[in-house]
Amino acid sequence: MTASVEAIVLVGGKGTRLRPLTLSAPKPMLPTAGVPFLTHLLSRIKAAGISHVILGTSYQAEVFSEHFGDGAALGLELEYVVETEPLGTGGAIGNVAHLLRGDTAMIFNGDILTGCDLTGLLDQHRRTSADVTLHLTTVPDPRAFGCVPTDADGRVTAFLEKDPNPVTDQINAGTYVFSRAVVESIPSGRPVSVELETFPGLLADGALVTGYLDTSYWRDLGKPADFVAGSADLVRGIAPTEALPGPTGESLVLPEAKVADGAILTGGCTVGRNCVIEPGAVIDGSVLFDGVRVAAGASVRASIVGRNAVIGAGAVLDTVVIGDRAVIGARVELLSGARVWPDVQLADGSVRFSADS
Repeated sequence: MTASVEAIVLVGGKGTRLRPLTLSAPKPMLPTAGVPFLTHLLSRIKAAGISHVILGTSYQAEVFSEHFGDGAALGLELEYVVETEPLGTGGAIGNVAHLLRGDTAMIFNGDILTGCDLTGLLDQHRRTSADVTLHLTTVPDPRAFGCVPTDADGRVTAFLEKDPNPVTDQINAGTYVFSRAVVESIPSGRPVSVELETFPGLLADGALVTGYLDTSYWRDLGKPADFVAGSADLVRGIAPTEALPGPTGESLVLPEAKVADGAILTGGCTVGRNCVIEPGAVIDGSVLFDGVRVAAGASVRASIVGRNAVIGAGAVLDTVVIGDRAVIGARVELLSGARVWPDVQLADGSVRFSADS
């Protein structure tokens, strides 16, 4: 790629579907396979040959700049634009137009984990002289997504948001290439949706909008189950990254963590810094943030455990979210989407899904 291609990464959302974890950090900054998720995305942007990256921030905007600074540690040049009021996906893109230097911008949603061939996406954009090129993927049930039918030449013919009777299994996968002229044409000073306004408007005006179909790895990390699965896929090497802080495998254990003999780590789990895992504990496909303590015989499966939380002896966590500094007492059972807010303390045996004691 040439210096004329820049990246815009949209990271302004509040991440409400991942609460309570996002009460203390924006979603793209949550630890994912050992580092903030945004680090994985930035590593792929750099690997594609892009060096100038603009982050469109809003919620807890200072967290991004405090962690990444000017981007030099990643071999990137980062700039930040803060939305003072929510502007939507299109408005957020237009809001950073003044920082663009070249004629082409590759745009990323900051919560999508994708193996899309970024070079191939850009090559098609240039080969077709398109105004916009969208990464498209296919899903078994496209009703919850924006369907994007294309003609035989790959030209987009419509944008059908959450259609109950989809005409195609192709969906908008959240990575785009825009010509600078399109970015600069987005109205300023008000919310704009690329899905509902920008893309349909381009089609109505006769612009050339093409779809780049790439069905490699793709996952939206907005929900807890997807966040856990995406992190596990990164650890196991199923999802692509240049930023995994260790070898791929069944577990990733970060420095200063203490894992006792007899503990079982599997399923692509992550054990954060300064965690303590006692004998007989099972950590399966879960993400433990820094400083978590899991007592003997506890089981943590497909769950997210916030910073400095404590999981008591014999506790069972299955598909749940535990907030920072929460204390889950011995023999407590939490299942099927339960969420515990930060600093909450559940007494020993106080919550059970089974009758045995």
